[in-house]
Amino acid sequence: MILAHKIALDPNDVQETYFRKATGTARFAYNWALHQWQRQYEAWKADPTGTKPSDPALRKHLNAIKREQFSWMLEVTKNAPQMAIIHLGQAFQNFFAGIAEYPTFKKKGRHDSFTLTNDQFTVKGHKVHIPKLGWVRLHEPLRFIGKVVGSAVSRTADRWFLSVTVEIPDPPSVRREGQATVGVDLGVSALATLSTGEKIVGPKAYATALTQLRRLSKHFSRQMEAAKVRAGLKPGEAIPKGMPIPWSKNMQKTQRRLARLHARIANIRANALHQWTTLLVERFDVIAIEDLNVAGMLKNHKLARQIADMGFGEFRRQ
Repeated sequence: MILAHKIALDPNDVQETYFRKATGTARFAYNWALHQWQRQYEAWKADPTGTKPSDPALRKHLNAIKREQFSWMLEVTKNAPQMAIIHLGQAFQNFFAGIAEYPTFKKKGRHDSFTLTNDQFTVKGHKVHIPKLGWVRLHEPLRFIGKVVGSAVSRTADRWFLSVTVEIPDPPSVRREGQATVGVDLGVSALATLSTGEKIVGPKAYATALTQLRRLSKHFSRQMEAAKVRAGLKPGEAIPKGMPIPWSKNMQKTQRRLARLHARIANIRANALHQWTTLLVERFDVIAIEDLNVAGMLKNHKLARQIADMGFGEFRRQ
């Protein structure tokens, strides 16, 4: 059984700079490999006698050129670029298997992370040792004892987290008395209605924070308009492609507040979904749930916000 434990990190300024460099290196390596993959695949289609692209070949190529062309990669752990290319290979495997969409280029600030193999980090108590960085404080020790498989450092809003994957023995199977069965009907007013008559009320985290979210969004929009005027644009004028707009410190503060609020909304929703799904699987042997086309339901503009706020897709996945 594989379990992942996500722990908040408490880095200082130097360590946070390292994390930003490592995530940037991983993103660059992924995008570089994707570009190379596309170019080599087109060449292979034109001449099938050649070699198809693969992540081992791309990793070998990057290792051969990075000291001369990308020497800044040497400032962070070697896992950052190498694991990024391995993830690209897995993405293409999923695409060709028909279970995922075609890989796209990564953007800065979205899903920033880098991966470490189990031989590249050590966890002791409330700290973790990362190559070329040293010891970083953890907010709590590992809760799961077992074989450490790997880890990833990621950023959510302005906080950094360490996700450690641990392999533990499978728990003994448990059969409930009477092999209890339940049907689950998902809805908007209540997250789920059970065939037993019970109702599960969703947290509606987005709706609760909507007023504050609107206020911060409007505040940031006004700050952006002022920044555009300082850059020489007229109020309401679209920003020309490639034109840099200098952000003030207040704009950066507002953006961080927005990111923290969105992260809080996501955490409240995820916590509620984990609690309710855990309760259901502990009580019932068989759970029947309707097969919803959540993507199609979100096209209903009158209910899209409420549906997304409930988290139907994540509820079914769990």
